[in-house]
Amino acid sequence: MMHPDERPDRTAGDPEIRIGESAISSLLAHYFQFEEMLGMNTAKGAVRPLQPSPRPSPRPLFSQVIPGKGYADDTEPEDLFSPEELPKRIIAVIPAYNEELSIGTVVLSTRQHVDHVIVVDDGSTDQTARIASLAGAEVLAHSINLGKAQALMKGFARARQYGPLAVVMLDADGQHDPAEIPELVKPVLAGRADLVIGSRFLNGRNAIPPYRVLGQKTLDLATKASAGVSCSDTQSGFRVLGRRALENLDFYSEGYNIESDMLAHFASRGLAISEVPIGVTYAVSNGHKKHPLAHGLDVLSHIIGIVGYRRPLLSFGVPGSVLTLAGIGASLYAVSDLVAGGPFHSILFIGGITLLILGLLLVTTGLILNSLVQVVKMGRA
Repeated sequence: MMHPDERPDRTAGDPEIRIGESAISSLLAHYFQFEEMLGMNTAKGAVRPLQPSPRPSPRPLFSQVIPGKGYADDTEPEDLFSPEELPKRIIAVIPAYNEELSIGTVVLSTRQHVDHVIVVDDGSTDQTARIASLAGAEVLAHSINLGKAQALMKGFARARQYGPLAVVMLDADGQHDPAEIPELVKPVLAGRADLVIGSRFLNGRNAIPPYRVLGQKTLDLATKASAGVSCSDTQSGFRVLGRRALENLDFYSEGYNIESDMLAHFASRGLAISEVPIGVTYAVSNGHKKHPLAHGLDVLSHIIGIVGYRRPLLSFGVPGSVLTLAGIGASLYAVSDLVAGGPFHSILFIGGITLLILGLLLVTTGLILNSLVQVVKMGRA
């Protein structure tokens, strides 16, 4: 295509050429105007470079709120850089002592069925706390070993701060199956129970060693005598506490006695208690921290102490009555044989008198203690 100046039939003054020049001039004017406007909206123009904004201080998880004035600590109302706090309707509390071999699996499995997991590291000397934290649990720690009861109480206190509907307690050694949590929480969420106990003896499919069955049944009978409530597995550590139960944890317990103490305390407060069948496995990597026999005797002696405190006529009056009758019988036999002309059984007579005195002392003690218990109950009412 030839330039207009090179075409012999066109001149510079040709009207067609003048029209083209006018269009070009108008286009250039619009271009320069656009370029000027564009420059004002770029980094070369009026836009200032962005300055990094300071990160707001995160608000503590629990802050006191003053009506009409906001947070007492004057911090930001929320931390925009942290994950959103989700409602914690169901919380699991797991006491752990040197459970590095199983705690990770237990926490990961439990998190699938609850909204939050709290692990209380009860003075472990291994990597229990670190592994539990990596698995996604909130870890509370004791500097020394204080026992299962104190660890659970610490976990319950922390769980109450979240305002949950239910709190699940289970062991850290892997004996319990977290997949059964939904079944255990159903009675609590439905309002039918304040405490749900996972019973190992209801489904009939668990392979429980005979010596454990004998020990558990003995403790069940003793707990029934002390608490006045019938339960097929009083020592089960797989339980669910509802809101009323969490509000009535005002009792003291030590070590492995917490299951019996909890049952007796809740029964005395009139809380609704129910049972749900659960499975159990004893083929775990880290077995019970205490020998079963020593554990059973410890709990049994503690339960007997509870019976003596709450039911003195049963613990002192009944044995005292038996000894009194035995003493009277032995003494009368020795005296009657002597009167009939037979030999005097001095050992039998002395033994009978001794049993009679001990029996009367026990009966008297039971009556006095029972009176004191009634006075205390009337004072509470």
